[in-house]
Amino acid sequence: MDEEYDVIILGTGLTECILSGILSVEGKKVLHIDRNNFYGGESASLNLTQLYERFRSGAPVPAELGRDRDYYIDLIPKFLIQDEGLVNVLYYTDVLRYLDFVAIATSMVYCEGKIYKVPSTPAEALTSPLIGFFQKNNARKFFEYLQNWRESDPATHEGLDLNRHTMVDVYKHFSLNEDTQEFIGHAMALHLDDKYKTRPARETCDHVIMYANSASRAMSRDAGSPYIYPQFGLGDLPQGFARLSAVYAGTFMLDTPVEEIVRDEKGQFAGVRSGEQIARAKQVIGDPSYFRDNVRKTGRVIRAICILNDAIPKTNAHSAQIILPQRQTGREHDIYITCLSQEQKVCPQGRWIASISTIAETSGDPKEEIASALKLIGPIEQIFIGVSDIYEPAADGTSDNVFVSRSYDATSHFETVYDDVKDLYKRITGKELVLQKRPIDAEQKA
Repeated sequence: MDEEYDVIILGTGLTECILSGILSVEGKKVLHIDRNNFYGGESASLNLTQLYERFRSGAPVPAELGRDRDYYIDLIPKFLIQDEGLVNVLYYTDVLRYLDFVAIATSMVYCEGKIYKVPSTPAEALTSPLIGFFQKNNARKFFEYLQNWRESDPATHEGLDLNRHTMVDVYKHFSLNEDTQEFIGHAMALHLDDKYKTRPARETCDHVIMYANSASRAMSRDAGSPYIYPQFGLGDLPQGFARLSAVYAGTFMLDTPVEEIVRDEKGQFAGVRSGEQIARAKQVIGDPSYFRDNVRKTGRVIRAICILNDAIPKTNAHSAQIILPQRQTGREHDIYITCLSQEQKVCPQGRWIASISTIAETSGDPKEEIASALKLIGPIEQIFIGVSDIYEPAADGTSDNVFVSRSYDATSHFETVYDDVKDLYKRITGKELVLQKRPIDAEQKA
């Protein structure tokens, strides 16, 4: 361990492993350390024993739940949207070849006490009960606008500058009411709250286009939603990028404590000490748990893992996402439900894993904050609830070469994770992340 590296990475969460893979492919000498004895960090997939150790230390695992090795339970429940940035990273790095994906059967949204299928296309949206009769023509014009919009052709802009005007301006332009705004902003653009309305509209419009494109691709394969998921849990995603890094000479050390972040006389990063050994490098990347003095707390996220013995009522599906928009539950943030089954190889036949996530809004009982979601998913055999702090870096890292990732948020997709990867890459290298097809496989070179 007493040698010089270009980059040291602390923690094997998905963000860190993606950067490890990309930087290794680019020729950087990478040392990757994790205090845990498994890959994934907070984005790991656990078996039953690991799950009970984490949430109910010392409690026996009930025999009726079945075999330990049949469970791959995500700590951070998320789906991939077929056209999102992370899928492109998987493709361009060839990490896709290490994984098998399956389609999520359905995507649904909670409205006035019931759940409805989220339309897969703008055309289907116009026949959905989620958009009122007198709003359908206005919604049609909005979707046609996005379909025809071209950045280089002002004639398609209808006087709107999506990089300057907010979504409030866009909604007003198309006379879209609160119900239609809720459907577009939460069920299609997948925003966690309504703060997006006062930001530039380009962000939301891009998200709606991505959702529509993903849904269109899904329909071409007879899939019921635009979401996909890797068999055997999300924990295989960071492992796939870790394997890519290892192929390009990245060095991994699991079950390795980090006692000290070593700095030079100017306060800049110099290395990492574990035991009596120091590994030196020019830069360090890590998750917030390794850099408590370099981060600030921005909130808390509630996550509940539920083991069920039946599918969620009214879904009639082996897998599903359900969004509970904030306005429907009287909260400030949406609640997300993901449900998986043996079809995704995450639990044995006859079991389902439902996960609930949202931003904590009070200091009280988290069960009360997710009560509406718990009611939706039906009888629960076992439930595990955790509340985690959310952190972001206090500085961009360019002054001391310490680059810290963001905590995983409550959203049910990976677009915010990919945004963090791009942001970190630019701060670390000084250039934009440009996806290029990976060079000839190092395994083949050998």
